Amino acid sequence: MNHLLAAFIMLTRLPFWKIKEVPAESFKHVVPYWPLVGWLTGGVMAAVLWLSGQFMPVSLAWILAIVARLLLTGCLHEDGLADFFDGFGGATTRERTLAIMKDSHIGSYGVIGLISYFLLLLQLHHLPLEQLCLLVLGGDCWSKWCASQIVNLLPYARKEEESKSKTVYNRMSRGEWLAGFTCGLLPFVLLQPLKLWMAVLFPLLTLFLLYRLMKRRLQGYTGDCCGATFLLCELSFYLGSFILLTNYN
Repeated sequence: MNHLLAAFIMLTRLPFWKIKEVPAESFKHVVPYWPLVGWLTGGVMAAVLWLSGQFMPVSLAWILAIVARLLLTGCLHEDGLADFFDGFGGATTRERTLAIMKDSHIGSYGVIGLISYFLLLLQLHHLPLEQLCLLVLGGDCWSKWCASQIVNLLPYARKEEESKSKTVYNRMSRGEWLAGFTCGLLPFVLLQPLKLWMAVLFPLLTLFLLYRLMKRRLQGYTGDCCGATFLLCELSFYLGSFILLTNYN
């Protein structure tokens, strides 16, 4: 229970911390629960999209849905994405990349990266409202599971005391891996049409490419890498789904 609660405290701004005091050790065990948190963050996003889409254009409803998740998560993942772009774009060595990523200031690569990310994300408003709502829930859960695999594939790139959160995640056991995989894939089993199942491959490909990049440059991962991996996996899922839906209807 403590590990689950720690995951919701870490990834959202909702006052889950008021339920009970969570030991600091529990925050090392939150990774298997990321897909389950996706049911909340993706669910809120889908709900805002559906409700606002009843009385305004899908383009505006989609923007409101994106803003809703930004508020819900405190821009946690977007901060990581900006730092990731700054670090990998502005440096060529391991030490310099880690130093830039730890700097709280955003640079030109981070700004351009975020602008490019949101411009691509906004193109999803061309899809029908009902389909977009389903994609939001499935994309959030599945991409969080994909991002969680970075922790299993790579060691932490810094010392624990150098971490921004002072926490280094533990790798998953076989049971935790299976539970996370089930939570991440379940929205597709329940909600998605069969032709969209191919879209789950796009985040896996993105995960592999980012893994190779992090291994070559950092020989490990950081918290910013986890946030960037989640958003880029999710974006690749959306774009892949968009291609499948618009070309094979």
